[in-house]
Amino acid sequence: MDEIEEQTYPQEETESQTSRIDDLLKEKLEKAFHKQTSKVRLHDIAKIACEHSPIDLAYAASHLPPNVRPVLYENLPNRDDKIKFIINTDSDTRLALFRQLDDGELKKIFERMPTDEAVWIVDDMPERRFRRLMELIDSKKANRIKELKQHDRKSAGRLMTSEFFAFKMDMTIGETAAYIRDNPRIDFTNGIFILNDSGELQGFVPARNMMINSAITPLRQVMRPVLHKVTVDATREEVIDLVERYKISSLPVVDIDNELIGVIAHEVIVEAMEDLADETIARMAGTNEKFTSHDSVMRRFLTRSPWLLVTLLAGLVNVGIMSSFEKYEGGSLRFALFFVPLITGMSGNIGLQCSTVLIRIMAMGGLSSGSRKETIVKELCSGLFTGAIFGIGCGLIVYLLNLIGSGSSTVTTPIAVSAIVSIGLIGGCFAGTFLGVFSPLFFSRIGVDPAISAGPIVTAFNDFLSMTIYFVIAWGVSTLFF
Repeated sequence: MDEIEEQTYPQEETESQTSRIDDLLKEKLEKAFHKQTSKVRLHDIAKIACEHSPIDLAYAASHLPPNVRPVLYENLPNRDDKIKFIINTDSDTRLALFRQLDDGELKKIFERMPTDEAVWIVDDMPERRFRRLMELIDSKKANRIKELKQHDRKSAGRLMTSEFFAFKMDMTIGETAAYIRDNPRIDFTNGIFILNDSGELQGFVPARNMMINSAITPLRQVMRPVLHKVTVDATREEVIDLVERYKISSLPVVDIDNELIGVIAHEVIVEAMEDLADETIARMAGTNEKFTSHDSVMRRFLTRSPWLLVTLLAGLVNVGIMSSFEKYEGGSLRFALFFVPLITGMSGNIGLQCSTVLIRIMAMGGLSSGSRKETIVKELCSGLFTGAIFGIGCGLIVYLLNLIGSGSSTVTTPIAVSAIVSIGLIGGCFAGTFLGVFSPLFFSRIGVDPAISAGPIVTAFNDFLSMTIYFVIAWGVSTLFF
């Protein structure tokens, strides 16, 4: 690690420490795997594996060709590092490892791996290999993995861990502490939950209360009530909303009888938030693509092209609209074509701003049935007001420019052109606002992630609607003057 600290970087102020580590490891590994002598190469790889964190190596492995990633794994110094490597690496690397590792090695890995982590990793494993592995590992752990795997990937049942501390109310702090010491592999930070004789969740005990009270104190005297809990069917968004609002460190998961069946740890919720943010950003760009370093060009094309097809079709429709107004060409109408990029650009940006704000409010749970109408009205008024300000301002600028250049201009009626641009911009901006506000609500109602409406779909339909309104206005104003 000394090499990381001693090396200087020209972008040190803008790059994070992890980014610098990733770049350095990528460079080291590429040099090691391109050595001509295999003995020297393996020696260099083993040295890199010993000097760096397995978590950093897991991220760096995604930049290597898939066929050499197992070599890096095999040179990790111990099994705990190998487990950390598998947990933190990407799906492509896991697939490459599963093809190379035998059942005996996988059995040792999964028997030491936390159950909640193992559930996510087996999703990258072929079904036949998964069934064979479950027959090899401890039956109790295999049953827990199978049970968690049955839940939807975006539900509380998949986010929770079945390894937690839960005690009866009559137990003392001393008895509880002894049990915790005897089970060091269960994460103490997930919380200590209290059950009644029927196994129903009654409360929890903060870690501070365990330390400041006497060992003979019963848990019922120091426990606090559980104010927030979810069922296994709760969505990932519901879990995130509860944790963000009430700043919960761990969230209990119960069944219909209020029996505690799992706990969602805070770090798992943070990962879920990151996944949700990545998916939202991808959908707003009009793609559900999962970026990997070795995806082929054809795979990238097939992933992105369906969304871009919408834009292509809408563009062809726009060409048809423009050509349909060709028979009205003359007077000021022909100058309207020069301002089409201005109209579509302004209306598109305003629509995207409205949809982004509305999607953020919806994602944070701020759009209730009572506030829905008020929010919609305010956004529509905001778009109309913005369009009016910019429309009037742009019309005045166009009028002044025509007056200044009147000596060489072919525009016989400058006020007609400025009126077309001004009113057309107002109409286009209102059209963009209308789409930006109502498209997320429409997509949400039909069960589609509303973030998808902020991508090419809204952009394409906004161009169509705003340009149609603009040309209708241009034709109407032109007929008044000519």
